[in-house]
This record gives sequence, C-alpha cells and structure tokens, in this order.
Amino acid sequence: MPSSVMNRRKFLAAAAAGGMAAAAWPHRAALAAEAPAPGLPNVLFLHCDQLSSWALSCYAPALKTVPNYGRAVVATPHLDRLAAEGALLTNFFTNSAVCTPSRGCLFTGRYPHSHGAYRNDIPMNRDEMTLARVLQSHGYETGYSGKWHLDGQPRPGFMKAERSMGFQDCRYMFNRGHWKKLEEGPGGDPIDPASYAAIGDEKSYTTDYLAAKAVEFVARPRSRPFFYVVSWPDPHPPFTVREPYMSMYKPEDMPVPNTFLPGAAVAGDEAGEPPRPLKPKAAKRAADNQAGGGAAHLKAQKARYCGLAKCIDDAVGRIVEALRGRGILDRTVIVFTTDHGEYMGEHNLWGKNQWYRTAYQLPFIVRWPAAVRPAVVEQFVTNVDVQQTVCGLAGVRPAGREQGRDASPLLRGEKAEWENAAWIHHSSLQAAGLFTPKYELVLKATGGHMLFDRPADPEQARNLASDPACRETMRSLAGRILDHHERLASPAAAWLKDVVPRL
Repeated sequence: MPSSVMNRRKFLAAAAAGGMAAAAWPHRAALAAEAPAPGLPNVLFLHCDQLSSWALSCYAPALKTVPNYGRAVVATPHLDRLAAEGALLTNFFTNSAVCTPSRGCLFTGRYPHSHGAYRNDIPMNRDEMTLARVLQSHGYETGYSGKWHLDGQPRPGFMKAERSMGFQDCRYMFNRGHWKKLEEGPGGDPIDPASYAAIGDEKSYTTDYLAAKAVEFVARPRSRPFFYVVSWPDPHPPFTVREPYMSMYKPEDMPVPNTFLPGAAVAGDEAGEPPRPLKPKAAKRAADNQAGGGAAHLKAQKARYCGLAKCIDDAVGRIVEALRGRGILDRTVIVFTTDHGEYMGEHNLWGKNQWYRTAYQLPFIVRWPAAVRPAVVEQFVTNVDVQQTVCGLAGVRPAGREQGRDASPLLRGEKAEWENAAWIHHSSLQAAGLFTPKYELVLKATGGHMLFDRPADPEQARNLASDPACRETMRSLAGRILDHHERLASPAAAWLKDVVPRL
C-alpha cells in the first residue's frame, strides 16, 4: 500500500478519534483556530459564471464526440497549461445548474436543500461550515473578490465581515450582479456600479479589476498560508466585453449546435421548462433571436461569448505569473471551475437550469505539483465533493458536515473505490436526476421524464423515456434517485415516492 494512502488513513483515524465528525459551526470549540501546520499549501480558486467547457481549448479532446464542439474556437493557453501541469477533470458536474445553489454546494460540500440556498437569490444558512471557515480554523488567511450570490437579494451587496461566511478580506466581494465596469472611491472602497451598459478598460473592466485584486492579495508578505477566491461574473450575459475581445472572434466562424432551429424562439433559463408564454426577459431574447435571423443572431452572441472566455484566460495568466514571481506557484493549489454552463442555442435554449448536459458538465482543473498528478481524470466528481477534496489534498480535517466525497486520491493517481454518479437537485424542487457514464435520467413531479443514452446520443436529441425497451433501465435508475433523496431527506423524496413506483 502506498505510504501516502497509509498516512492519510492514519490521519483520518486520528481526526475521527478527536471527534471531528460531530463538528458544527455553532460549536466553534470543535474547530477553534489553530496555528497553521508546517507545509500547508496556499489554496486559490479561480471561479467563473456560466462558462461552458466547449469555450476552453483544453477540453476539445474530451468533446470530440459532440458535433461542432470538437474543434476549439477559443485558444486558452493559460488554462491549457494549468491543465497540462495538473489534473483536468472531464466528468465534473454541478449538482444544480443555477448560480446560487451551485455555489452553495461548492463552498459547503452539501446539497442545496441542506445548505438552504436551493434557488437563486435566497441566503445560505448562516451556520454553514464553508471552506473558508474550515481553512481559517487551520490557520489560513482568507479572502474573496467578485460575485458571491449566497446572501439573498442585495445587489450588488458589497459584503461586510460579519456576513462573509469566513472570508476575512471581503472588501471586493459582492453578492450579485454582472457589471462590466468596477471603480473605487477615494478611500479605495468599491463604488456601487450604476449600469450594465458601462464597459471598463484594461484596469476597470470587471475581469481585469478582480484579477488585479487577486494579484494584490497573493503578493502580500505573510507568514500563514492563504485561501483566496476570485469569482468573475463573466461570461454570464450581457455578452459584452472590452476591446480587443469584443471584436476578436468573427460570427461567421462560430459553429451552430445541430439542435438549434433557425428562426425559432429561444427560451429563457430560469423556469426549468421552456416557458409558454415566455417571461419578459425570455421574450426579449426570443425577439432578438428572430429579428437577427435566428442563426445569425446566435453566431454574433457566441462570438462575444468567446471574447469573454479569452479575457478570462488572459486574466488567469496574469494571476499565475504573480504567483510565479512571488516564488509560491508550486506551493499553491490552484482550482479553476465555474458554477454552470451556457446552452448557447442548444435545443433552442439560452442560459442554464434546463435538463441537458452542457449546463451540468463543467470545466474543472486542479494544479499542485506536490500532490496532483498531471492526468486526465475521468471519474465523476461534483460540486459537493470539492470541499473534502481540497481538505484531503492539503491534509487538514474537514468540518464533518459535508455530504460529498474526498476525490483527492483520484487527483494523486491512487486507486480508490469510486461510484461514477452525479446527482441533479433542481432548484424548483420538482425535478431530480442522475448522470451515469451511460445515461442521464431526469424525473419530474408533473411527468415529462427524460432519458438519454449519453454515448450514443451526445447531443441529447432522442428522449428514450417512453421507449418500452428502456423501461427496466428507467426503473433501475429511478430507484437509485429515490434512494439518494431519501437518504438525504431531500424535499424531492416526497413526490419521488409517488412517481418512481409507477414507472
């Protein structure tokens, strides 16, 4: 048995003997702050909003089976290098493909109904043990800049320490919004932005501004390790970006999904079903789509989206160079991911929170030469696994409240028993699903279930839920979904108990 596995087991046994599993945030004595252990790595999260894997060139090989996605439109050399020097996860999923619940899963290791922020714009439970609180208790200095979206309705809602959930440096942390220009007042505090129409320059454009704050943070002299999150609100709409990125990509070069029907209405992204009649925001998008000639409008929007992704990649490069210049690059665990993807015309949809793969299966890259083996990791990992995985890599005890799994053995290249399953917890609480290597099944309280053969139908164009030949497959997968939600005491368990036996 590898010594690293044995050491990890000894560590977990000792931690369990110390009663860590019962720790909850109100009982702070269980996770009292302690002096940092020697050799603890820094941890840096680079987080985006609504970034699809197809927008990163390092994911082109993994998407070669999906028509129109196998070729890289955007060259992302900085992220490609992180992926080449670390682990690129090809089956990383969010558990809920909308901003608030996805972020809650990422930062607590718990499913949406457990952390409380199960849909957009409602606050996370105040007693949650975020990763920031866990690492702070182990001596880490913590900080965050950019979009948070876990504090309810305030917009922008620049955070104060008493509400930052463990992030000590929260001066540039705001609750929600997608402005394209950020500015500061005379004292250095950020000013509430006025309009989405304003687009900043190389210093004030939001992606550049937040990258600069990350560089400032990592460059500070310190005796403790840090945990820092830079959370870019791009490439979420509006699809506008500063030059040269705004005109860097040409609409005529943009591939159109085969499931897009030119001239058809493109539905919005929040309701969980294409709304009929369309809600105002969705109706405007549909009108824009038709007025723009369908595919022509889609291509123009996609070109801008690609510019947004390129701007993010360049910002990643600046942050990585700052770490290298400080001599701490290889002492820092770098995690790059997003909260959900963007359909960009697939199935005539914009946005996220529908049922198809693109909003759920996300980019996830981890670089840390001390422990992470450079490799493509194909096992299924989800947002709720991230907190325990980071703790496992760093060698610190987690809170004990997490509902996910520690994937750090996979990143170290060790053999581990692992179930390849990713669970969907829809923000409506009226749908639930499961991704496996072979299938995706979505069950809905009101019917209209969806079953896709993922390898045979990568574009998810053929719903097999009513196919008699798939009935036993439906029943088997549905039983797993019901078991999962019953085990977690999820609100969806109530209607699943009625739906599943009737399949």
